[in-house]
Amino acid sequence: MTVAGGGTQPSNPAEAWRALLEGNERFVSGAVSHPNQDAARRGELAGGQKPFATFFGCGDSRVAAEVIFDQGLGDLFVVRTAGHIVGDGVLGSLEFATEVLGVPLIVVLGHDSCGAVKAAIQHYRDASMPEGYIRDIVERVTPSVISARRAGATSPDEVEAEHVRQTMQLIHQRSQLIAKGVREGRCAIVGLTYALAHGRATLVEAIGDIGE
Repeated sequence: MTVAGGGTQPSNPAEAWRALLEGNERFVSGAVSHPNQDAARRGELAGGQKPFATFFGCGDSRVAAEVIFDQGLGDLFVVRTAGHIVGDGVLGSLEFATEVLGVPLIVVLGHDSCGAVKAAIQHYRDASMPEGYIRDIVERVTPSVISARRAGATSPDEVEAEHVRQTMQLIHQRSQLIAKGVREGRCAIVGLTYALAHGRATLVEAIGDIGE
């Protein structure tokens, strides 16, 4: 399999990270190549998949990983929830990608103007909780709000960056399989925040070796 620019499929965390950086730069500059999106690629994947990065991100319709990192069919294994909140199904999906598919990089992708983060901040300030299952989202984001405030962060974007860090730590701490992959160098976790206006993804933190 090849990636945009004619290179080989990334096989380790550093190569995967570099491919994503290059793809996001193409997206930001408007020079996207739309790789692996034709009929030939569709047929190639009918027998199986070998994605090179796993994305766990917010369900926001403006933050589609394949688009903003200029990738195509079979390149990314994507899991999304509102506010990228961690649950059993999420951890199971990430472990499947890491252990069964052999994906070398997990990306936690947050973004500015996140509705889930704004809601958690507001309900924290009001000492209130929303109704229905939206409450579950707010409850899971609130620890990040508290952690950010203790560190002196005040803006929603600063809270979002902290929520990305907290999400990364939860994945690393709760999944023994993923933690083992990180220790062995088979896998790494990176946290990014995405700017809606200009399209650039910025590194927040990394767990494991990504070659930088």
